[in-house]
Amino acid sequence: MIFRGLAFWGSSLLGPIAGLGRFTQFSARTGWWVVCGAKRWGRLNLLMPQLYSIGTRSIPVIMLLGIFIGMVLAVETFDQFDAFGIADSLGAIINISVVKQIGPVFAAVMLAGRVGGAVSAELGTMHVTEQLDALRVMGADPIPYLVVPRVVACVVMIPILTIFSDLMGIFGGYLITVQSFGVNAEAYWQRSAEFVSGYDLFTGIIKSLFFGLAIGLISCYKGFNCKGGAAGVGRAATDAFVSSFIAIIIANFFLAKFLGDLYPIIFGHQFISPF
Repeated sequence: MIFRGLAFWGSSLLGPIAGLGRFTQFSARTGWWVVCGAKRWGRLNLLMPQLYSIGTRSIPVIMLLGIFIGMVLAVETFDQFDAFGIADSLGAIINISVVKQIGPVFAAVMLAGRVGGAVSAELGTMHVTEQLDALRVMGADPIPYLVVPRVVACVVMIPILTIFSDLMGIFGGYLITVQSFGVNAEAYWQRSAEFVSGYDLFTGIIKSLFFGLAIGLISCYKGFNCKGGAAGVGRAATDAFVSSFIAIIIANFFLAKFLGDLYPIIFGHQFISPF
């Protein structure tokens, strides 16, 4: 009985460790092709469709998400700020929240659902129909042709989509706070300028780069390793979104800590809030 329990727990631990090893190997191969195989994956017929699918087609939904994030933040926080007579400072809180945290994270989560699942399902279908094996038989490594363009497109386009999300979130907060609740526009923007710095925008963009890399690698890996026919493709798409979401949340914590500690190293002092 004891040995059965040990065997069960051993297999339960070895499975995730082996999976992590396979993912690390897959990521290393992808990174090698990114650096050494630009002539293969950098062709426009491979890269441009992914840039369009991942980036351009995601702009409307990202903009819609961004504007409603800003509007919801304004609606939920206005009463508290107005009660203390600092409603004109609401823009600072909304804009710093959107630029540093909510904009990059929500844009990445939306993209993980919209793009990550689609990429995983597409590659998973190619796997179960043996198209990937056919490429290998012909002497072509599928990673530079199928994986690298998708990963590069995620890394390149998600920061751009994050900027769209930030702009619409800022506009949504302004629309409700100034146009609906009647806060003075000049004071609203002045307080925002005092509180939101270029480093905050830089922080959000850097985060989005790592989020895009995680979404691209995880989605492609799940598609390449799915099993079980059509049902396996569906599971791979679901696993890609869940794993990407977890990676985004974990990476956001460590990046927020690292970039926050980096600020005094670069500028020589801690940021002091104007409130």
